[in-house]
Amino acid sequence: EVQLVESGGGSVQSGGSLRLSCVASEISDTWYWMAWFRQAPGKKREEVAYIYADGRITYGDFVKDRFSISLDNAKKTLYLQMNALKPEDTAKYSCALGLDRGTLQYYGQGIQVAVSS
Repeated sequence: EVQLVESGGGSVQSGGSLRLSCVASEISDTWYWMAWFRQAPGKKREEVAYIYADGRITYGDFVKDRFSISLDNAKKTLYLQMNALKPEDTAKYSCALGLDRGTLQYYGQGIQVAVSS
């Protein structure tokens, strides 16, 4: 089973930056996408960003050029660079891996990000 471990979360003031990392125990040749999700208390889970094996990258509408997703395959590490953070970005951020065209999915435990005004 694939293990995903996030790091890099924490507390930051509005306008600040954080870089989240997610190390995967393995990324097989059948990987289809890797992604970041977030969920704030009492709210639905949101899709933050996806990176696909064919090179496509997509972002949630709320990102608005503030975040950047990247993948270092050699290090089996997914990153999320977050700039211009806002209090509404406060949430638990989790990474995920989709294999076999996304039919098999693995999720990390998540890491907390808190942005104060």
